[in-house]
Amino acid sequence: MIEYSSPNTNKPLHLGHIRNNLLGFSVAELLKADGKKIVKTNIVNDRGIHICKSMLAWQKWGNGATPESTGKKGDKLVGDYYVKFDQEYKKEIAELVASGIEKGKAEKQAPLLLEVQEMLRQWEAKEPKVYELWNKMNHWVYDGFDVTYKALGIDFDKIYYESNTYILGKKFVLEGLEKGILIKKEDGSIWADLTEDGLDQKILLRADGTSVYMTQDIGTAHQRFEEYQFDKHIYVVGNEQNYHFQVLKIVLKKLGYDWADRIEHLSYGMVELPEGKMKSREGTVVDADDLIAEMIDTARETSQDLGKLDDYNQTEKEEVYKTIALGALKYYMLKVDPKKGMMFNPKESIDFNGNTGPFIQYTYARIRSLIRKWDQDININIDIDKLSEKEIEILKTLFNFKAMISEAAKAYSPAMVANYVYELAKQFNQFYHDFPIFKENNVQLKEARIALSNFVGISIKNGMKILGIKVPEKM
Repeated sequence: MIEYSSPNTNKPLHLGHIRNNLLGFSVAELLKADGKKIVKTNIVNDRGIHICKSMLAWQKWGNGATPESTGKKGDKLVGDYYVKFDQEYKKEIAELVASGIEKGKAEKQAPLLLEVQEMLRQWEAKEPKVYELWNKMNHWVYDGFDVTYKALGIDFDKIYYESNTYILGKKFVLEGLEKGILIKKEDGSIWADLTEDGLDQKILLRADGTSVYMTQDIGTAHQRFEEYQFDKHIYVVGNEQNYHFQVLKIVLKKLGYDWADRIEHLSYGMVELPEGKMKSREGTVVDADDLIAEMIDTARETSQDLGKLDDYNQTEKEEVYKTIALGALKYYMLKVDPKKGMMFNPKESIDFNGNTGPFIQYTYARIRSLIRKWDQDININIDIDKLSEKEIEILKTLFNFKAMISEAAKAYSPAMVANYVYELAKQFNQFYHDFPIFKENNVQLKEARIALSNFVGISIKNGMKILGIKVPEKM
């Protein structure tokens, strides 16, 4: 079981989510290629204080705005009110500080914060008006997410919602308290004491009875195990949450669930831009939809400059631009070891030379052009004695494909697949440059080289498929 995406319903998907989605999807494809049965899951974080912030801001300043009335995708509209809440909250803090209240106290006493805390309590009590608003705004966001997932070529076998699983989590937390596994503090909050495990104390239920992320993760993990009896559960989540998953495993073990040992955290590095770190509440993020559109524009511009698609009609061109753009984006994200942080540069990713998606896509298209030109059956019985040292090296690389997949699957590393495909494409281009196939007079040698080229094309296509990347027949 592989969990990835895990978006919050208070904002659209952004650049960081793109790395998460592409990594999760690709790891699933990689493990599938290694013979594993895979279940791809997503937990939608659709409740909590951050969701209520968007709701309260829309109530106060939305004037009834809807995706239809504004022409905005629902996730973007809701995200605007999350940013609006933060702006107004900061104004209130500034006013309180100016009146002589210490900043830390001002942050806790700001009227907007008290209102949003009350809204969360009302939501957990299923107060009809609050629940209705939550339902309406969440569905705007789901519709928006679906558009982005489709554009990225991402899917899931099962989607869970925090609004369902947190109730189950609360039940297990209360049972843990009854058994003396967990502790209750004077204010009524419930904690796990992990000091004997080398960690600290971790809150599981707040004093007002509302739950935290850990509560729902306990419930979700239990529900998933009951439903699927997974052998392994991989959480694809950024390295900012390393501590969270350490705690989750220990708490589940304390609650008596031995299958907690089957949980793994695929901790990946953050994506940054040349300008630095992104912050959703301040509105300084790179929106996923905007980035995809920008990548398509860049692919269009680059392809037109190079004149690579001059004999295509406009519809064909647009399809190839999209294929190049998404190939560039996915490859650039996945060629970096998951554990490492990365700097994303859209222009650099769309280059028809070097370690890029378009270079590999172009190599595949070149091979397909060769096969079309050959236009007869391919004799796969290659006489190795006739091949040069360079061609033997390509055969060795091809032979190593299955072993590479197994190694990459063990490491949960699509980067190893990307590196393999790039090396294969490089080897082929050098061979193609040194040995013009159709100028070869020896028919058997020509046949062998066509067969070799075909095998390279198949391996490139299979490798890129694991990365979620399409390869065009013509380019």
